[in-house]
Amino acid sequence: QVRLVESGGGLVQAGGSLRLSCAASGRTFSYTMGWFRQAPGKEREFVAAIGWSGGSTYYADSVKGRFTISRDNAENTVYLQMNSLKPEDTAVYYCGASYLKGVSLKAEYDAWGQGTRVTVSS
Repeated sequence: QVRLVESGGGLVQAGGSLRLSCAASGRTFSYTMGWFRQAPGKEREFVAAIGWSGGSTYYADSVKGRFTISRDNAENTVYLQMNSLKPEDTAVYYCGASYLKGVSLKAEYDAWGQGTRVTVSS
């Protein structure tokens, strides 16, 4: 069973940066790791994902060029560097783990963290 704990959220002004972390415990070998977000009144949506080796990354069009996903398998941690933040990035950000399935649908993920809140002020 994979357990995930996110951290790093907070309040930031538009144009600023934040780095989210997701610490994983349990058996994470071969898991794709992803970040999703959920704004108030909206569905949880895909943000970014990274394959086990870190060689494959995937991004939603809305964050391409601004967000970077990375992972440190030795530390069992996944990161989401968020730059040039916009008010529309305000949401609770969730880390997920997907075992041998797809990367961009929440149904493909086997485990989730509790989320970390990001608020971007204008």
